[in-house]
Amino acid sequence: MTVLVSISAIVFTVLMFIVVLFQLALALGMPWGSYAMGGKFPGKYPPGMRVGAIIQAIVLLVIASIVLGKSGLFLPAWDSFADKAIWFVVAFSMVSTVLNLITRSKWERRIWAPVSVLLLVTSVIVAVG
Repeated sequence: MTVLVSISAIVFTVLMFIVVLFQLALALGMPWGSYAMGGKFPGKYPPGMRVGAIIQAIVLLVIASIVLGKSGLFLPAWDSFADKAIWFVVAFSMVSTVLNLITRSKWERRIWAPVSVLLLVTSVIVAVG
């Protein structure tokens, strides 16, 4: 793997870890609902959304593991799985970017759209690297 792929995988993982921490904070009751889900749940998330935030955090950790696996930095046994799964990550990042760009929530556009773009770019670099 090239240095660019390794750096991209690390950047992707750090950004994803920030998103995971945000999801866990929502699950624990932080009143940041305006910054997620199009601002549909301002303030604290209701109980069902809190469970959803935990599930999303778990999924995001798996996604970060796929990127690290594809880059060769983590879980080398996942190599053949990561070769295919990385394209799911790229598609996921693309959808996330579009949704964060078109959301009604100005805060999502300001905060999460740039993060989503960086996640997309770094996932593509890892995928093609």
